[in-house]
Amino acid sequence: MVNKLVLENLKHRPVRTALSVLAIGIEVTMMLTLVGLSRGMLADVARRARGVGADIVVRPPGTSLIGLSSAPMSEKMVDFLRRQPHVTHAVGSMTHPLSGVTTITGVRLKEFDEISGGFKYLEGGPIRNRDEIIVDNYYARQNNLRAGATLELLNRTWRVAGVVEEGKLARLVVPLDVLQELTANPGKISQVWVKVDDPAHVPKVIASLKDQLRGYPIYSMEELTSLISVNNVPGLRAFITVIILLAIVVGFLVVFLSMYTAVLERTREIGILKALGAAPSYVLNILFRETLLLALAGTVLGIVFSYVTRWVIMSWAPASLTQMIVPDWWAIAGAIALGGALLGASYPGWRAARQDPIEALAYE
Repeated sequence: MVNKLVLENLKHRPVRTALSVLAIGIEVTMMLTLVGLSRGMLADVARRARGVGADIVVRPPGTSLIGLSSAPMSEKMVDFLRRQPHVTHAVGSMTHPLSGVTTITGVRLKEFDEISGGFKYLEGGPIRNRDEIIVDNYYARQNNLRAGATLELLNRTWRVAGVVEEGKLARLVVPLDVLQELTANPGKISQVWVKVDDPAHVPKVIASLKDQLRGYPIYSMEELTSLISVNNVPGLRAFITVIILLAIVVGFLVVFLSMYTAVLERTREIGILKALGAAPSYVLNILFRETLLLALAGTVLGIVFSYVTRWVIMSWAPASLTQMIVPDWWAIAGAIALGGALLGASYPGWRAARQDPIEALAYE
């Protein structure tokens, strides 16, 4: 009986119900999209690092785990690392920021091919001249580029030598010496990728390097990729928390207004129920069940919308943003939306439960 009454109430006001569900759905979408973007972009960084094929990465002292700028380490470090026991290959790379999260990477292609097996070219081929650049498939798709096209970066016109499969090192790759020259960093690099003769020797090589290179962050690739997470990026966790709190406020206000309006619209109905002997808990039960259905429908809609936002992002900006679908957050986002919705329905519910039946029946 109660469930039928709840459903009829929601069906009787379709516009208000649809807007409430839509608002809660947008709240859930905000949370799922933000978490999905955070995880997706970090997972993309980790995937490109693994694509290098190295076993160890050596970074300059004082740099963060995910560095987007500067080249504070001497390129002579590459030769030093190559001379270490069990090291078979070492290649240095330089990363320079362009705009937003986009970076350009300089590397010596021949040395990089030895450690990684080389890029997989979808169009064109390797760099032959100093004014040529390699772009990955995502960057090419986002910027409508093909092999042979021209590109303006760092106040220079580049010719796209090749379009490569995404997931290895970087989205934009140029000769190391050219990038060093353009950024006034001659002989400098951002990190060194190291390959050892046997994975079993990785701990031994790392221990030896840490003894010789005091203060240098040195990671195995397994350790590096495990550390590339939301909790290890400064400020990212706080940013996500702030956005989630804003989403809760949005959900609270929408449900509060919706339920408050519903209580005002149904003053006489509530008065009749109370005149027939309905207890305050009965009235609260009706309103809270309506809120529960709105929150559940909004959560489902938000999950569907997260697939839509992922499609839009991966269609229009795959090189700048990467969104993952995060099923483990579906229940969390739903619980947060439900909590905000129930909180928003609390005062209207309390007001409805305390209505005097005589005043309610006289309400016009």
